[in-house]
Amino acid sequence: MKRYISKNQKRSDALSKVTGEATYTHDIVVPGMLFAKVLRSPHAHARIRKLDVSKAAALPGVKAVATWENTPRKLFNSTGMMAFLYPGAKPAMDEYIFDQMVRHVGDEVAAVAATSEEIAAEAIRLIEVEYEPLPALLDPLDALEEDAILIHGDIQDNNIASGTHTIRQGDFEKGWAECDVTYEARVKLPIQKQAQLETHAAVAEYRNGELTVWSPTQSVHGTKYILAHIFDMSAGNIRVMNPPYVGGAFGVRVGFGGKAEGIVSCLSMLSGYPVKLVLTREEDFTVSDTRHSGYVDIKLGAKADGRFHAFGMNAYLNTGAYGTHGIEVAACLGNMATSTYRVPNIFFEGASIYTNIVPAGAFRGFGNPQAVFAVETAVDALAKKLDIDPVELRLKNRIRVNDEWPLSYPCSSTALDECIKQAAAKIGWSEKRGRAGQGRFRRGVGLGAGTHFCGYDELAHVSLELETDGSLSVFTGNSEIGTGHITSLQQITAESFGCEIEQVNIKYGDTRGTPYDVGCHSTRSVFAIGNAISMAAGELKEQVLQYAAGAMGCSAEALSIESGRVRGGPEEMDLGQLARDGHIHKTHFSAEGKSKEAVTVTPWEAHAAEVEVDTLTGMVKVLKVVAAHDVGVAINPQLVEGQIEGGVVIGIGYATREEMSINEKGEVYNSSYHTYMLPTFADTPEIEPVIVESYEPRGPYGAKGVGECGLVPTAAAIAAAVEDATGVRFLEIPLTPQRVLDGLQAACVTCQAEKEGGTIDVE
Repeated sequence: MKRYISKNQKRSDALSKVTGEATYTHDIVVPGMLFAKVLRSPHAHARIRKLDVSKAAALPGVKAVATWENTPRKLFNSTGMMAFLYPGAKPAMDEYIFDQMVRHVGDEVAAVAATSEEIAAEAIRLIEVEYEPLPALLDPLDALEEDAILIHGDIQDNNIASGTHTIRQGDFEKGWAECDVTYEARVKLPIQKQAQLETHAAVAEYRNGELTVWSPTQSVHGTKYILAHIFDMSAGNIRVMNPPYVGGAFGVRVGFGGKAEGIVSCLSMLSGYPVKLVLTREEDFTVSDTRHSGYVDIKLGAKADGRFHAFGMNAYLNTGAYGTHGIEVAACLGNMATSTYRVPNIFFEGASIYTNIVPAGAFRGFGNPQAVFAVETAVDALAKKLDIDPVELRLKNRIRVNDEWPLSYPCSSTALDECIKQAAAKIGWSEKRGRAGQGRFRRGVGLGAGTHFCGYDELAHVSLELETDGSLSVFTGNSEIGTGHITSLQQITAESFGCEIEQVNIKYGDTRGTPYDVGCHSTRSVFAIGNAISMAAGELKEQVLQYAAGAMGCSAEALSIESGRVRGGPEEMDLGQLARDGHIHKTHFSAEGKSKEAVTVTPWEAHAAEVEVDTLTGMVKVLKVVAAHDVGVAINPQLVEGQIEGGVVIGIGYATREEMSINEKGEVYNSSYHTYMLPTFADTPEIEPVIVESYEPRGPYGAKGVGECGLVPTAAAIAAAVEDATGVRFLEIPLTPQRVLDGLQAACVTCQAEKEGGTIDVE
């Protein structure tokens, strides 16, 4: 009987957050601290011909002005991809903190540190810049043209960031020719913004050759590595830490956040003072990384009996001005697209392509929502052509354990079939599918399925120490970005060691005193860190029991640790008493846990959606989403459900509302919560999370991740529901009213609404 596994446990950070005591980077104040502001380019592409900072530098209160002329000229990648990549991949090393070339509107030109924000802002206005505007590329397909300008022509001879990712299995061309039924299409995907509550920020203090940085990064050790590279510093002289809380992330903080960490470090070194930079909401929206937009071409073919036989895909992703996570996102898109269904003949080729817009990077789901939207569009199309129920077709072709697939790791567990069945049943598939009716308001249901990866386990490393009061200190380089997984790790620690959960203290988000870890991303934290903790706790328990056996004069096999006490011997022994006794006898109880081999496992998910479409206005209203997830064993079911629900809301936004608009000058229109259409409470439908447990043999207590999975198939399910309601399959998202009206008019679906007295404005 497990005491803490599969049990709801109150979040360990709940009290500090609801009382306002929690500290974020925005709250950090260091004695003598200066304030920074950044001058940004008004051009999408230009060369700086002249940069005069003399008036700014002379302004009373200004302590430093940083430009490309007095800061390091060492290329780097501002994301965690510089610090950790899958074997064989190379990061795009294409950024400077400041450069003489600007490659998107908002690119950094200079920065000022002053004694107040007002003085820093005034100094920025005093900087004089002469630009030579250059031609700009905004679309990735244009950037691939033979005569396209080179955005990074000084370092490469094409506009593809870090090369092309390819996947081959079987013989696609032969398989395609053998198919009885085929479908092919191009889907167009939008720019989506993370829109996390805490804007990007950082504080740096350079003193006596040592650099300390406070940051909301998702990867403190990765950020330390980037800083050491840029400044040619010993990594041992750099400390990066969370404050300890992060006000939302969703992938945008894996590494630097809007270059804030690099900028404040430069200014602190130049001025000799601590420096703080807090990006405005407008800056956060318009200059920091987004989700990759672009185009995905999909081909899917099947035999007459419905067995998939050939799969082809080309992905053209818009990575914007810098490569950031580009190669990894393209790889993830291909890997996830080819791993949900059994297909013997597969071809994939994908690339992230430079343009002159705001850079794209990591966003929850990491290329997978783009992949699944394309794949599920094709699956639904084949179901219609084959006259097979879409649920039945998915169940027929789903991946099974140990099936051959193009990924480098095996499918060790899957309950995708149960996810599909439960999602369909709970949305009322058999009662509602194909019953849209006529008239202005039409309802439909749709379903989407997918997988994700949960891994980087080879980089998980923790240390445990038994304190003299009997408590356990757990040290991890992981971060807490709002997901609550630190509580789940406490549950794993208490269960593995045998102590009370109140005795577990986890120290995280600080490179000083914690072993290397790649951070909180890739749906890895509970799985990877949990495995490392289980390993370390087992070793620590063995140390304690061996010592207790010697002290009691009995065998270690007879002893156990329960509720924080050693039991089974002639007498019970309190852990604190044991630790103190051990110190007296020169014995210290500590252990390390780290993976011995690379492990990646696969969570699975199926979402079913019910929508109502107003054929007069084009409004799509999502009525309900059932989100069924195979998470292995849920360590904390309530936290799992919360992650699913939050992910679904992001997926609803991706499907129906969220889109960053960029004009012909490369300027971002959506610069605030007012102009970027995030779903509100009023837009959030009934969400029914369904936990489908399947024991994952390689996870801690059978667990695997859930964090990124909550939004992966949501947009596909909603698009399928809209098709069920209207008969029109939309190949571009989000499904804005204008886009829906245009599609309905093109398909003449709106004729009935017109006859019933409505008028349709498609202007």
